[in-house]
Amino acid sequence: MTENDGIFYDDDADLELLSGKTVAVLGYGSQGHAHALNLKASGLDVVVGLREGSSSRAAAEAEGLEVLSVADAASRGDVVMILLPDELQAEIWESEIRDGIAEGNLLMFAHGFAITYGQIDPPAGIDVGMVAPKGPGHLVRRQYQEGRGVPCLMAVHQDESGSAHELVLAYASGIGGGRAGVIETNFSDETETDLFGEQAVLCGGAAELVRAGYETLVEAGYDPRLAYFECLHELKLIVDLMYEEGIGGMRNSISNTAEYGDMTRGTRVIGDPSRAAMREILGEIQRGDFAKEWIGENRAGRESFDRMRSESQDHEIERVGSKLRSMMPWIGSGR
Repeated sequence: MTENDGIFYDDDADLELLSGKTVAVLGYGSQGHAHALNLKASGLDVVVGLREGSSSRAAAEAEGLEVLSVADAASRGDVVMILLPDELQAEIWESEIRDGIAEGNLLMFAHGFAITYGQIDPPAGIDVGMVAPKGPGHLVRRQYQEGRGVPCLMAVHQDESGSAHELVLAYASGIGGGRAGVIETNFSDETETDLFGEQAVLCGGAAELVRAGYETLVEAGYDPRLAYFECLHELKLIVDLMYEEGIGGMRNSISNTAEYGDMTRGTRVIGDPSRAAMREILGEIQRGDFAKEWIGENRAGRESFDRMRSESQDHEIERVGSKLRSMMPWIGSGR
């Protein structure tokens, strides 16, 4: 096996290592459907595990996949990939998965939360690994169908067989990751960077920045529709440019006026206080404080979560945006 800075490709993987094994994919959501269908198309034996009455059963069966209960799928699988919501994994592990995991099996995750924070304690005698595509499931599926792939992270938490690395890499290749590159990491680094990105930049940071900009313009007396366009609608243009060409490429594509304003004003918005807050957030993640808070929130019935979700959905920017998006039929036309 050749290695280049911890990045592996299809030539480094041996899909035959999974031949003759049954892969059980537990869950059929965004990632679940992509993993199951890509693995099946790669020639592997796949079963899907779903809860009783799942609305996803018909979709999975329509694709020719065998659907079992979560417990039966876990028992059938030699490789068991858990693609269930983080907050449900521990409970379902204890009630439906653990007893079906036999010695010699490979237990897989697409995110390290449950292992990193001790929600699942795998038994001895099994391999434990992770393959985390760096893209949503629909992209993982579409890229595979087009003969390409989405880069993946891979990690091994427990290597009882001595072959866990090769088996996990084979799985990554089976879903298309080896076509783009599979980067080796560990469970804690994947979990901590993923949570930090979501909270400080991609979701929490970006959403709050958009709302703050919108509120600033509206409070100053500007038309809410103009505020929406400038602070939310046009964000896609900038993000797409950064996604395709990096920050430097984005700056090369905007006007000189916009670039000068970017470089002279951006650090006044995201300055030392914001960076200090980011370090605090990262510390909470590293210490496990966030995980304890989120686990506790779910055990308490998610009252605060549901309240915050409702309040957020009632923000004026949502009402204004809904009306404006109705004027742009091309938005969402591909869903």
